[in-house]
Amino acid sequence: MPTLFPLSSPLLQKSVFIFLVLLILFTSFLNSAMALFAGLVVGLLLGNPFKTHTGKTSKYLLQAAVVGLGFGIDLYQVAETGLMGIVYTFVSLAVTMLVGLLLGKIFYTPPRLTHLVSSGTAICGGSAIAAVAPAIKANDQEISVALGIVFVLNAVALFVFPSIGEMLHLTQEQFGVWAAIAIHDTSSVVGAATRYGDEALQIATTLKLTRALWIVPLVLVSSFIFKSEEKKLSIPLFIVLFVLASVISTFIPVVATVSPAIVGTAKKGLLLSLFLIGANISLSALRSISPKPFWQGLLLWLFVSAASLAIIYGLG
Repeated sequence: MPTLFPLSSPLLQKSVFIFLVLLILFTSFLNSAMALFAGLVVGLLLGNPFKTHTGKTSKYLLQAAVVGLGFGIDLYQVAETGLMGIVYTFVSLAVTMLVGLLLGKIFYTPPRLTHLVSSGTAICGGSAIAAVAPAIKANDQEISVALGIVFVLNAVALFVFPSIGEMLHLTQEQFGVWAAIAIHDTSSVVGAATRYGDEALQIATTLKLTRALWIVPLVLVSSFIFKSEEKKLSIPLFIVLFVLASVISTFIPVVATVSPAIVGTAKKGLLLSLFLIGANISLSALRSISPKPFWQGLLLWLFVSAASLAIIYGLG
């Protein structure tokens, strides 16, 4: 496997790899974007010394992490958004997916990569990509590119959205709804809403949970769209477990008390899986990536942000 430093010793490769795994597992130093970047550094600069094992490991670890994140879904809190919350999130999901697929046609982006970028924009960024990727049999390169696009746009939204909200004099409620619909990852939604105010934070967090639940039907539809002709449609087991986890966490008090610990462990698993996905990328795979997916993701995000803001601002 070609790397930028082909003479790096096996001992150095293994030492750096193990050090980064321990850093992810036992510290809070790395976030999602940094974990993916660290994996890319290993895969592209030094070489992945465990490449024969990390491919399957990242796949199953990703699915397990998604199941664990299900323990963080409080169905009572989701119900607080009512019918309008469900309508808001469904309409935004449907429109985003349609526009994303249209942009994929315009940019000639591979179907699976288009679907991942659109899914991440439509629902909850990295978590949606993590859930959809196994269902459509996406490869590590497609997952890595989609995650990279989402992480970059998330970072921008975290700083830009509060400033736009203040400039337009959005109310706490308006900003909360806008952040929940137009920002990808839950962490960035929380970060932006926190900067805007307590009411915005509460509304954004609650509506974001409603948006996250659409992962389940999206994965089922995605499985149907990308199923091979010789293979029957089957519901991915990890999605069934994701739903079961949210139900158990909501209705069984004993489980609810340990749910934060489970979610914390799942987030560590997600970080580790992102690191492994990055470590599986080679130079030859990187050279084959065109800038088109990024422009597709950027235009889709700008469309969703501008359209949702115009509707929310107009209704206000």
